Amino acid sequence: MEKVLRAGATGIGEQKFPVDCDSPAIHMVAEVAEAFGVPVLLHFQHETYNLGIERFHTVLEKHPRVPFIGHAQTWWGNIDRNHDQTVLYPKTKVTAGGITDRLLADYPNMYGDLSAGSGLNSLLRDEEHARAFLERHQDKLMYGSDCDDRAGEGEKCSGAQCLAAVRRLAPSKEVVAKILHGNAARVLKISTA
Repeated sequence: MEKVLRAGATGIGEQKFPVDCDSPAIHMVAEVAEAFGVPVLLHFQHETYNLGIERFHTVLEKHPRVPFIGHAQTWWGNIDRNHDQTVLYPKTKVTAGGITDRLLADYPNMYGDLSAGSGLNSLLRDEEHARAFLERHQDKLMYGSDCDDRAGEGEKCSGAQCLAAVRRLAPSKEVVAKILHGNAARVLKISTA
């Protein structure tokens, strides 16, 4: 990691390993991220990767200068306060106040990546909730495709579907701009000029 960060990388890519989300390995990655001033993207998937999302707040508290970006099935399932951790792609209406909602609200260094089928599902499963969620966390959410979208458009492309959902559900063009590029540019320290 340090080699590529010294070469100019602007973040530490997806941490997708079968470890506890508050394991020594994650703390080590956070220490490297802090030393280089870059964010870390974490793939949360119940019983598979970055286990124990309910404890992740301890990592955020220990590393307040490290921007963490949450992503994947368990991250997005937990927008719902009543989420069953074993369900990776829930289809039910959302009860606000889930772990993800609280982490985004309570920790300045927590962000969310809307990529892949899990991010898209979080928007489409309860569009009324999604509208309020996008407005509430407009400075913390960022678009990413994280998929093999060879078609680049249409029903087979979750990235294109997510773009369309953000544009349709966000409260304004300004919020759309933040989510589609402004927040990521800020967190990754990429100039848009």
